[in-house]
Amino acid sequence: MSFLRRRTLLQSTPDIPYEAIADKGEEVRLVPVSKLKKLSSGNKSKRRNGFIFGLGGLFGLILAALFANHHDVISLESIMDLNLESVLDVIPAGIIRDAKELTEHERNAVKYDSFAVGLHLRSQGVKAVHPVIMIPGVISTGLESWGTEEASRQYFRKRLWGSWSMMRALVLDKASWKRHIMLDQNTGLDPPGIKIRAAQGFDAADFFITGYWIWNKILENLATIGYDPTNAFTAAYDWRLSYKNLEIRDQYFTRLKSYIETAVKTSGQKAVLVSHSMGSPVLFYFFHWVEAKEHGGGGPDWVDTYVEAWINISGCMLGALKGLPAVLSGEMKDTAQLNAFAVYGLEKFLAKEERAEIFRAMPGISSMLPKGGNAVWGTKTWAPDDLPGQKVSYGTFINFRESNSTQSPANLTIEESMDYLLRNTDPWYKNMILSSYSHGVAHTTAEVQHNERDMKKWINPLETRLPLAPHLKIYCFYGIGKKTERSYFYREDQDPQSKLNVTIDTALTLGEIDHGIIPGEGDGTVPLISNGYMCAKGWKMKRYNPAGVQIKVYEMPHEPDRFSPRGGPNTGDHVDILGRSSLNDLILRVAGGKGDQIEENYVSDIRQYAENVKIYDDDESL
Repeated sequence: MSFLRRRTLLQSTPDIPYEAIADKGEEVRLVPVSKLKKLSSGNKSKRRNGFIFGLGGLFGLILAALFANHHDVISLESIMDLNLESVLDVIPAGIIRDAKELTEHERNAVKYDSFAVGLHLRSQGVKAVHPVIMIPGVISTGLESWGTEEASRQYFRKRLWGSWSMMRALVLDKASWKRHIMLDQNTGLDPPGIKIRAAQGFDAADFFITGYWIWNKILENLATIGYDPTNAFTAAYDWRLSYKNLEIRDQYFTRLKSYIETAVKTSGQKAVLVSHSMGSPVLFYFFHWVEAKEHGGGGPDWVDTYVEAWINISGCMLGALKGLPAVLSGEMKDTAQLNAFAVYGLEKFLAKEERAEIFRAMPGISSMLPKGGNAVWGTKTWAPDDLPGQKVSYGTFINFRESNSTQSPANLTIEESMDYLLRNTDPWYKNMILSSYSHGVAHTTAEVQHNERDMKKWINPLETRLPLAPHLKIYCFYGIGKKTERSYFYREDQDPQSKLNVTIDTALTLGEIDHGIIPGEGDGTVPLISNGYMCAKGWKMKRYNPAGVQIKVYEMPHEPDRFSPRGGPNTGDHVDILGRSSLNDLILRVAGGKGDQIEENYVSDIRQYAENVKIYDDDESL
């Protein structure tokens, strides 16, 4: 995940005002504009440059003096002998003043009150009403070892994913870490002698590692309006498992049903379910499971009886395109765009072949392979989100500059790329994919109704319907305006020691193509079409939403603060959006029974892209 973000040229979203945080009349970014305006002024920029130039010159003189006195090496003792106060005495007062102001402004831009959103809404009378159950996304849930075999005892109850223990195990004993974290190829369950389970409670997903928050800011604001462990729960799960194995091994969906029913019984209010990223298709699968007589046994009225609202945050309902290169060649934008030195180190420590092996042995990750085929993602000459004047259509998902063998065939669409993946991976992986998931489109109501009896279809909103819950409300909240992987250039892998056939063509950087990656619109991880299509159009079709469930869309442009490594309170990044002030406001309003105050907000062209998708209502021409 890059810590360097560009401010996108999108119009600002009319976020809900925070009069309690900033002075009246100011534009609000949680840090008042009056405190940041000097940073954007020309004079300030010149003064800052002057400060940097002057300070750099001073240190240059110091180093020059040291080199003059010590021709061979720099003596650390000489540096230690320097008196800081004497150095400051010779620096012009203006430079010292600028340094102090710059430091103060940077601190103010990054450090904001995490509880401010909740405090503001509490002052408006918003309080805890509906019990809240949170379903985290892929990778964000910690995984800990419960194995007691000799090889596992050193890790007992330590997190092998989502903590510094993971880093330590990966560095000190990579082979052992891989054996523990990878699932059995034949069963998709624990390998013999290994027992890894999802951490539970709020600690499971509030931080990934110390200092890197995930759900923590949402928890802080929920607590401010009255939530605690009696009316808020985190339904963590082992995201490595296929969805059917979540129930087989961990009885996850049985437990989730029990959490919801208990919360409703004790509070007297229907539950609000909040899902993020992969958590959204997991919850969609649960809606089918809980209705099915032979599984959850809740019947067609269960969701309407127990669920008030579903808050779908950055939900990859039609998949995350980066998942395909991850399992094909162990690569994605995050690895392809590293500098040469970083690539060398990464390949020596955890080569792309090993990464692909690990990703394939985590079947849950493959649940996010793209759904909808060419109808959604485009053909060799067209894609619904192609822009005017675009030289390379997004419709060719995998492109080859040189096509001269079976390993580097002609450019491939999404459907052809999926076939290529299954042809070039081991039979066990192909069998796991085909038996667990489905990626097509149901074009008629009859097909949708028939698919309700097929578990592997339950993950796909283009092949199955929403629950029969006319009183359910769905809120789709996601970021927009951050470059996101949309298609790729590949080449044959020339490494004789590699078992991979192809690799991303990282040498290709031309125009919009960056190290073999062709970017499109999205939140930095999930493409706009996956985040927005079902919410903007798909679920407005009768066959996918027969009960007429109400859907609201609220898009949030990526407007990061330059000094915040996580983007600050106006980020639209896929993960960092969980700390966004306006998102927290929206979640609290729904939980507090004020969801009717939320109006739709579109920033992108998702509605036009959705109209371009070649999926039609029953009464339209196919």
